[in-house]
Amino acid sequence: MKFSIERGTLLKAVAQAQSVVERRNTIPILANVLIEAEGAEVQFRATDLDIEVVDKAPAVVEQAGATTVSAVTLNEIVRKLPDGALVTLSEDGASGRLTIEAGRSNFSLATLPRQDFPVMASSEYAANFAAPAPVLRRLFDKSKFAISTEETRYYLNGVYLHVSDGEDGRVLRAVATDGHRLARIDAPLPAEAADMVGVIVPRKTVGELRKLLDDDDMEISVSVSETKIRFATPNITLTSKVIDGTFPDYTRVIPTGNTRKLEVDAAEFAKAVDRVATVSSERSRAVKLSLSEDSLTLSVNAPDSGAAEEELAVAYGDERLEIGFNAKYLLEIASQVDRENAVFLFNSSGDPTLMREGNDTSAVYVVMPMRV
Repeated sequence: MKFSIERGTLLKAVAQAQSVVERRNTIPILANVLIEAEGAEVQFRATDLDIEVVDKAPAVVEQAGATTVSAVTLNEIVRKLPDGALVTLSEDGASGRLTIEAGRSNFSLATLPRQDFPVMASSEYAANFAAPAPVLRRLFDKSKFAISTEETRYYLNGVYLHVSDGEDGRVLRAVATDGHRLARIDAPLPAEAADMVGVIVPRKTVGELRKLLDDDDMEISVSVSETKIRFATPNITLTSKVIDGTFPDYTRVIPTGNTRKLEVDAAEFAKAVDRVATVSSERSRAVKLSLSEDSLTLSVNAPDSGAAEEELAVAYGDERLEIGFNAKYLLEIASQVDRENAVFLFNSSGDPTLMREGNDTSAVYVVMPMRV
């Protein structure tokens, strides 16, 4: 195998592949990237047995072939090569070494046989549809902060992507919750996705997928089966197993009778929460919200470290209310707001609070209060 490729193109492909590779694993081949050169392109494939990413890149292929080499080492080498360099990779098979040449730099890396590399079994996908990158990015970006990290409730360790009924008809919906907060994001439903089964997309897959969604003009092909989900652009294909479990009925958690309405500038609110939380004890990080007519007072009282208070002008016309929240949860939810105003809907100091962006109900957040 022998091919030449531009350093920037190679780095992009190798970086995507090596990020899937688990740093600590007991199977040596899983630390490697499978490089396949044929025609006028090279394919880089990496897997951790749950996720597989395949990245295609244009190259001048002198001799077709395939081999596997350490993904992390290859990425480090390419990253340190000068911008614009032409990189030549060659392997003669007999030596079991991959040679990397660029200018006066020369590297030789150990390889493992391509036959040992596990390729994810192909799957029959029940639903195939296309969605613009910004739509998918919004679904996952706005919901991923609420993914649970608790391994015992493994079915909450991802984003539940499914078809549901919105206010104006059927929608493609992403939901994540960890029991303390919940995010529910809706997007227009692509026609071909109407029969899609609901799947739980794992946290790591959501992180890897984010790299595919940077190009705003890109149409992403999505394929879904009961056990796998695949996202594909012309150059990159990301295939992942989905979490085998049943996502709980989240609709029961979303309050419908909250009538006390607070409207506040989202950016100012987030900054104020961040400031007063500076003195709170790290363990609970509780912030108290005291609401009275057109006024909101944020306060923290940590006996061991100090106290803080800040007042904000807001739109609020209901009776007085005092309610406490985990500062981290408030900050994460407030930072999801793209519009100027965040609307909070309260019931009482012990009930879940609902937040949305202005009058937009396509993104809804729920946060559980704390005793303060």
